[in-house]
Amino acid sequence: MEFEDILYEVRNHVAWITINRPEKMNAFRGTTCDELIRALNKAGYDRSVGCIVLAGAGDKAFCTGGDQSAHDGNYDGRGTIGLPMEELHDAIRNVPKPVIARVQGYAIGGGNVLCTICDLTICSDKAIFGQVGPKMGSVDPGYGTAFLARVVGEKKAREIWYLNKRYSGEEAVAMGLANICVAPEQLDATVQEWAETICERSPTAIAIAKRSFNMDTAHQAGIAGMGMYALKLYYDTDESREGVAALKEKRKPDFRKHTK
Repeated sequence: MEFEDILYEVRNHVAWITINRPEKMNAFRGTTCDELIRALNKAGYDRSVGCIVLAGAGDKAFCTGGDQSAHDGNYDGRGTIGLPMEELHDAIRNVPKPVIARVQGYAIGGGNVLCTICDLTICSDKAIFGQVGPKMGSVDPGYGTAFLARVVGEKKAREIWYLNKRYSGEEAVAMGLANICVAPEQLDATVQEWAETICERSPTAIAIAKRSFNMDTAHQAGIAGMGMYALKLYYDTDESREGVAALKEKRKPDFRKHTK
């Protein structure tokens, strides 16, 4: 299985899926999402694989969300908003094996959402988490909001989305967004150790446990699906386009000039 935007490697029964776009801070485009879905399903239903690691190439970023160079009201791929986000999020949740987010740098926007959805998140003390949607004319109206509130609590989730602050790896652990924060040189070994420990457990018991956890929030898939249609309508407005224009022009956006 050949890929353009990602790397796929199995290390002692652990599948490492790495977004390989470091020059774009591992921001994803349509091709990236499609390849991640294919790789997740490949690993998820490979009997020789017991755990999956989702990572980003390079030192700077795990993932910084959608590639804005491919977004001008729409992204470049398929799906409701030009990116198959519903399918990608569902793939992480539905594969019958735990998915560990390995975060060495920025996990911003859609990257922060991926960390939220993954079963476990292991980060280095150089990791930075946060949301930027309302600063960019965007929002994640599904798992990135509803499920985030379940993960970190309602008040903290609203703070994350309304204020768009940045959070360290230690702060992510304190709020429940990450499981453990380690020194950068210990990150890969820690991720592999946790993953190999999972591989020693009963795969059926793990699969049942994961599905059991997911059942409690399964209704949020419907919220996400409806939310993506609302987001598509929002992307067609001058208010949303102002965020993209301001980024390209390197200025502060003025959203209120487009509201009445």
